[in-house]
Amino acid sequence: MSAPEESVEEEARRLIVELRILESTAEYLQSRINFVNAALTELNLASMSLEGIEKKDSDMIFVPIGGGSYIKARLEDTDRIVYGIGAGVAIEKTIKEAKEDIANRIAELNRAKVSLEQQLSQVLAKLQEDQARLQEITASLRRQR
Repeated sequence: MSAPEESVEEEARRLIVELRILESTAEYLQSRINFVNAALTELNLASMSLEGIEKKDSDMIFVPIGGGSYIKARLEDTDRIVYGIGAGVAIEKTIKEAKEDIANRIAELNRAKVSLEQQLSQVLAKLQEDQARLQEITASLRRQR
């Protein structure tokens, strides 16, 4: 085998390894985006629920109990809520404070999502570039043999 052939084969091996790493990175970034989307959905639902409680016409609400089922309940105190701040810790806050915190968390997650999507876009572009180069190399090697 000639020296140029060996360097081309070496580049092909390097590209294959790089493609595997890029695919793994893309999968990781996509899973992070999915996680952020789930968190955003949950926080948006919490925000809408607080809006509804704040503008309530009645003390009766439907509380989800799972499986698409609800139970009717009466709200006793709507001035303060227990608000989760992470790591299993919850504190009592006014609805206004909780809404502000939730809005800040939503904004933070949206920034993180944009960053992750940009990273994913870059990884996918590099992946396509490497795949195209690998196809060129393999076609070249086939013609030589």
